[in-house]
Amino acid sequence: MRHSRTSALASGRASAPAGVGGGLLPARDLAVAWILIVLVAVPAWVLTVGQARGMGAEPGTMGMALPLFLLLWLTMMAAMMLPSMAPVAITWARGIGRQSSGRTRTLRTVEFVGGYLLVWTAVGLLAYAVLALTGGLVDDHPTAGRWIGGVTFLLAGLHQLGPLKNVCLRHCRDPMSQLVRYAGFRQSARDLRVGVHHGAYCVGCCAGLMIVLVPLGVMNVAAMAGLAVVIFVEKLWSRGPLLARGLGVCFLVLAVLAPFQTWLLPGLSMPTMDGM
Repeated sequence: MRHSRTSALASGRASAPAGVGGGLLPARDLAVAWILIVLVAVPAWVLTVGQARGMGAEPGTMGMALPLFLLLWLTMMAAMMLPSMAPVAITWARGIGRQSSGRTRTLRTVEFVGGYLLVWTAVGLLAYAVLALTGGLVDDHPTAGRWIGGVTFLLAGLHQLGPLKNVCLRHCRDPMSQLVRYAGFRQSARDLRVGVHHGAYCVGCCAGLMIVLVPLGVMNVAAMAGLAVVIFVEKLWSRGPLLARGLGVCFLVLAVLAPFQTWLLPGLSMPTMDGM
């Protein structure tokens, strides 16, 4: 019995992509990977900031059609999430590169990235529906924004302090063990499934932080930049889990204050209410 388990474990390790179980990337490969990440993230931020300048922080979808919203949403996700997901992406892509080359390598990498973006596209559809609903409520009942903001901050705080956050944050903070587990996936569309699987964990880790864009404004550049820093630090800093819990407490405090302090809710306040 012990021999069979040992054999199975050895087989699983043997099937792992090269570089997955081998620790950190070499310094040169790591530097090149981070340069590529910067080359993608910086233009994404430039496009996001440029688009946000003409929109401001207003309730709802700000008149955007769904295709435009999804395009901007994915650009925002590239800007905000790419640095924090880099350890997993770099390591898995390196494994793909060692196992394949040419067209196969390209297709596998596209599958991995596509799986990750597929998850965030689904989240974007949900975000559009939520923004359309909250925007309609604020249009019809301007004072409703106070209570929507309070409930949103409450949900964000509970998520930050809840078990789902802990599970997903552990996954994102310990990518090596997860990548070895991914090596056990079936070969058929494995890279797509890895992208979807990791994307789902990423959503579970960041959901509480992302929903605060409803009261703060989905195109609020300052809020997006702050959240991007928080996401990066939570995942990569040794005290990231402590930061997550601290933010959870802050969100609960904001949930109490929001109904009485509308300045906390730029994304739920009508332009005509700025002076009130």
